[in-house]
Amino acid sequence: MIKTSELKNKEVIDVNSGKRLGIISDIDIDLVEGRIKGISVPKEEKGFKIFGAKEDVYIAWDEISRIGHDVILVDASRINNHMINED
Repeated sequence: MIKTSELKNKEVIDVNSGKRLGIISDIDIDLVEGRIKGISVPKEEKGFKIFGAKEDVYIAWDEISRIGHDVILVDASRINNHMINED
């Protein structure tokens, strides 16, 4: 079993490209079922953003490939939103 406090400081990495997606900024929890539904990482911004408004990339729990000691590995091609910038 993993605690949510253990997830908060983990870095999220795309297993395909090795690209760093960010550090978890939020955890989505289903309080009724008592399970984690997903995690959020800050969207990488290119260029200047007024007022510092940032969007997050939401990663559903079933889209996580593996949770390691320091990192969480995800397959970015499976993420259901298009908020990750491709280089």
